[in-house]
Amino acid sequence: MVPSSPTALWTDLIPAATEDCLAALLEASDQDWSRLAHDLEWTCRQTLDHLALGLIGYTGLLIARPDDRYITLFASLDPQAPVQGCLEGLRIAATLLTSTVRDTPAEVRAWHPWGHSDANGFAAMGITELLVHTYDITRALGCSWTPPDGASAAVLTRLFPDAPPEHRPSDTLLWCTGRSTLPGLPRRVDWQWDGTVSQGPSGGS
Repeated sequence: MVPSSPTALWTDLIPAATEDCLAALLEASDQDWSRLAHDLEWTCRQTLDHLALGLIGYTGLLIARPDDRYITLFASLDPQAPVQGCLEGLRIAATLLTSTVRDTPAEVRAWHPWGHSDANGFAAMGITELLVHTYDITRALGCSWTPPDGASAAVLTRLFPDAPPEHRPSDTLLWCTGRSTLPGLPRRVDWQWDGTVSQGPSGGS
C-alpha cells in the first residue's frame, strides 16, 4: 500500500471531483430524471438526493464523531426544485464536506458500518459516492461519462486495498463497486469498501 495521502490532497480532490460530476450532470439536466438510474432501484432524481444526503452524512459523522451509530441529522434536496437547483445543493454538500475534512484533526475517528474512519477516509467515501452515482445517472440518461482516473486512483488506494492492479483506475473503480466487468473478472454482486485506517509507519490512511 502506498504511504498515507495528506489531507491537502483530499481537500483538493473533493472540489475537483465535484466540478467534474456537476458538469456531467448539468449536461444531462434536461433529460427525464424519473428514469431509473443505471442498475439501481432509485430514479435518477432519487439517486441525486441520496448523493447529497451521503455527503452531508459524512460531514456530520466527522463533526459528531459517534462510536456506534449514524448521526441523527439528515439533509435532502428540495423535491420541488428543478434539477439545476438541486445541483447547487450538491455543490453545497460537497463544500461542507471539504471544509470539515480540512478542519478535522488527523487523530479523529468516527463510526461507519464499513469501518471506523478518519477525515481522509470520509473524503474518499464522498468522492466515491460522487463518481459512481454520477456514472449511474449519466449512463441512464444516455450521456457518455466516466469517472476521472486521478480521483479514482486515490479512492482505490484508500478504500479498496484489494483492487486488482494493471487496469485503468476508472474501470477498476466501477468494477470494485459492482458496476462493470474487467478482463477475466465477472461483475461483482456484493461489494463494500474498507474505511479503516492503516496503522503503518506513517500512521495514516
